[in-house]
Amino acid sequence: MASAMASSQSHLDLVQLLIVVVMTMTMLVGGGEALSLDYYAKSCPKAEAAVAAAVKQAMAKDRTVPAGLLRLHFHDCFVRGCDGSVLLDSSGNMSAEKDGPPNASLHAFYVIDNAKAAVEALCPGVVSCADILALAARDAVAMVIRPALNQIK
Repeated sequence: MASAMASSQSHLDLVQLLIVVVMTMTMLVGGGEALSLDYYAKSCPKAEAAVAAAVKQAMAKDRTVPAGLLRLHFHDCFVRGCDGSVLLDSSGNMSAEKDGPPNASLHAFYVIDNAKAAVEALCPGVVSCADILALAARDAVAMVIRPALNQIK
């Protein structure tokens, strides 16, 4: 029992560290502007709920979604900032970032596509794909951490 709790705690510590690293990278690479927890509160108030619903629906069918979304967000932010470029498809003779060898095993793109469609239905042209990816990664990690924290208590 004690080793299971220690393992759960070390897993949570690792996830928390990853979140801090990704958020720090986002702030450092993102141009230095202050981040806001309620950025879309007025322009698209239901955006975050729509993204969370898409993530929850995907997680119910595929338990690898949280890791996939966190990794997608990391790969997006690692190359020239968090701009959604990892979501772009190859076109003609232009090879997309997601088709490069380091990104060959990325997955869960469909979750972002579903979230984007839901958000676009609510408020077209308001929420960026990069923001949807960041929200989805955040929500996926939160949906994994909450139950784990409840088991420890």
